[in-house]
Amino acid sequence: MPSVAALSLRFVQSASDVGQLPEAEREVAIVGRSNVGKSSLLNALAGSASLARTSKTPGATRLINVFELLGSPGRWLVDLPGYGYAKVSKAERRRWATMIERYLHDRETLDTVLLLIDGEVGPTKLDLQTWDYLIDVGRPIRVVATKADKVPSTRRPKRRRELAGALGLEDGDVRWVSVSKHFGVDELRGDVATLLAG
Repeated sequence: MPSVAALSLRFVQSASDVGQLPEAEREVAIVGRSNVGKSSLLNALAGSASLARTSKTPGATRLINVFELLGSPGRWLVDLPGYGYAKVSKAERRRWATMIERYLHDRETLDTVLLLIDGEVGPTKLDLQTWDYLIDVGRPIRVVATKADKVPSTRRPKRRRELAGALGLEDGDVRWVSVSKHFGVDELRGDVATLLAG
């Protein structure tokens, strides 16, 4: 398969509440646990090492971060704070949860949610709760399994079935990616470009 061009993205703004965001045409949001590799994946999609801040400490993303597709005003890829293991206070975690829920529930131009799940260990209880919440609020979901390279090749078929089955999906419904090995990144770029184009 020929390589898919990196998504040309530019940082627009950060916000602590959905009410601070200007109007958009169409949005695709990235959701997942604090250590699932959201920012690394965003950088890989853009072919940039520094578009989104990454950290060895989970929880580097603490605001709603908006990135716009160049040449397509109002077509946004939105990086949300991770849930789960970030070393912050309970009050801060509650604030993040409220911020994320308000965005996912209220944002009218949100088209699709990319739910990132650690391919080696997920879906966790928190992943399943997020999956259920997204279904409850009626958001279209695309599941992306990250860190595919962490799963030994002999275990991959079974792991794929387990992960998809836990969500009531078929194997082919989950996009598997590895940022470090650049596995599945081109395909996901194509998915995101299509979603943003509408």
